[in-house]
Amino acid sequence: MDTALTPLSYQPYLDQLIAFGSQEARKPDLLEAKAEYFRLTGEVFEDDKLFELRMASFLDYYLYDRVSPLTGKTPAAELYEERQQSAPPEEANAFRSFTETVHGLFEVRKLGKGMVRLRELFSGKDFDVTERRHIAGLETGDVLEARLVPFGGHLLFSSAFCYHPAMALKAIKAEVKRRKKKEPERPAKDLVWECARRALNVERYRQLSVEKLYDFEQKVL
Repeated sequence: MDTALTPLSYQPYLDQLIAFGSQEARKPDLLEAKAEYFRLTGEVFEDDKLFELRMASFLDYYLYDRVSPLTGKTPAAELYEERQQSAPPEEANAFRSFTETVHGLFEVRKLGKGMVRLRELFSGKDFDVTERRHIAGLETGDVLEARLVPFGGHLLFSSAFCYHPAMALKAIKAEVKRRKKKEPERPAKDLVWECARRALNVERYRQLSVEKLYDFEQKVL
């Protein structure tokens, strides 16, 4: 495999991680992780409009976030440790990238040629993401759940997104501010998962307004 790490060489390394994480011996753990993810974000079904995006998000959760009760590590961390022992340093560094992803709620600050600038809502930190494709419908001011993967000196999007309606931005920002002040010890991921459930309800309960579905003083339906 070409050891020069560039955005174009990203996919073959990711394919190896996916194959590693979906080995037959891991299937029971994979199914348990899927049930956990649905409890966090809401269950989706094959006829749901969001099904494919949610399954991509689940795969990210399983590979990058979920610590296996069997090994005490994520699949990404396991594979990186394995390749540290067996692969050239440049190749091992590629797999280290998968242990350093940034996942959260972001506001789109700027759309440039080949670049998207995002601001993570909890930290206020800006990230410039290399993106040569045009992401349909993405506009400045949009808010989305995304995962950023550092690779070859660039930040890349994973394939998983959860888009939130523009009308929800004000409510999400207000809830971030409230939690930082009133519940500073609460993990930022809690709001990521709650917003994912609310986004699913926007698709399911079209008779209800976005404002009602993103009313954080009310429990998720």
